[in-house]
Amino acid sequence: MSKPSDKQDLAAAPGSSGVKRAFSLPPQWLHMYDDFITKNSHQVSQIESTLRSLTYIIPGRFRDAEIASESIHSGVQLLSLYHDTLLSRAATLSKLPLSSLPRAPSPQSRYTKFWTLKSAFYRRVAYVLQIVNYVQLLSEMSAKRRGEHVRWNVVVLLEAIKAFCKLLLLRITKSRPLLTPVLPEREPIPDEAPEDPEEAELRALGEDDEDRKPFGKGSVGAPQRKGVGPNGEWTMPRTGMSLPTLPAPGDTSGYLLSRVLTADDIKPASNLLNRLQGSAQLAEVLHILAPLVFAIALARSKDKRKSWTPWLLGVGTELAARQLRDRGLQTTPLEREEWSRRGWAMGWWAMRGAFYENVTKGVVGGVRSRMPGLVAGIIEDYEYLWENYYFSTSA
Repeated sequence: MSKPSDKQDLAAAPGSSGVKRAFSLPPQWLHMYDDFITKNSHQVSQIESTLRSLTYIIPGRFRDAEIASESIHSGVQLLSLYHDTLLSRAATLSKLPLSSLPRAPSPQSRYTKFWTLKSAFYRRVAYVLQIVNYVQLLSEMSAKRRGEHVRWNVVVLLEAIKAFCKLLLLRITKSRPLLTPVLPEREPIPDEAPEDPEEAELRALGEDDEDRKPFGKGSVGAPQRKGVGPNGEWTMPRTGMSLPTLPAPGDTSGYLLSRVLTADDIKPASNLLNRLQGSAQLAEVLHILAPLVFAIALARSKDKRKSWTPWLLGVGTELAARQLRDRGLQTTPLEREEWSRRGWAMGWWAMRGAFYENVTKGVVGGVRSRMPGLVAGIIEDYEYLWENYYFSTSA
């Protein structure tokens, strides 16, 4: 009889089953967590919104604990990104309950979801870009503790990574404008219909729907409660067709407009943005490179607070991009919406570089002095960020 091998002896050892069980626990816990998030998507969104609001309203970004506060903020953002991935995958596989599914995706979600499903390379690059956006301020805070030289090297490196990712996405989408964010946004989940008090009372008493009366109290010909869906729609028993709920008395126009098909609703997702050519393509490239140009000029500047050269280079590049962009009749609504968002984002230039040090800082100080103590304290905490960290005002 042949002797058992060493591997068989190891497998037969009493402690081997415990080791296998220990290694199998983390995947099981992760699977349980994923299943919980999928089944409780509405509550998860509310918890994330609460945590994110706390990091904004009560930042806790004191000068001795800024990294801890920013770590919480970055952690919430990364966790939300993971939840978005889970919910998107569950919606694709139809594992979400009907009450948790959005009515109609936005054009931004349709377009970005099309590219994330079509191109695995787009999906990977987009995730890298999103993660960098979430951890950039935390990375700058950590680098600053090792010296200003290390800090500015990290700032320039992160801006270079972001610009490189955006140029890759521009190439993958065949020279179409980039949307912000580059991944599908989580659609707002409709609130669940409130439960009828009578139905809750009957359920508490243990009565079945089959034992209930076919008509409601005091009504003639009312439909059975059994056919009422989670959002209030009624399914006709013979044909199986569902009738939607009636709108609120003051929301009739909004109810009708929500059921009107527009050109973007029937247009293929890839055609929601046009391919850029000539000056329009140059405008997109300049928009992508503007933050990198500003960061490099600021890193090489001797007087980073009062030198106007970096600020003028950054703003000039952004304004050149806006002048060169396509304003023709073929511009899609989604493209106009993106350029409108970029226009509002240009307001952050008032909080950067020499413009903030010479102009905005005095205005903010005057506003803070007229505010109540609690609000003034929050503004003062953010002033510390604006004055000391580059990525605190990065759009």
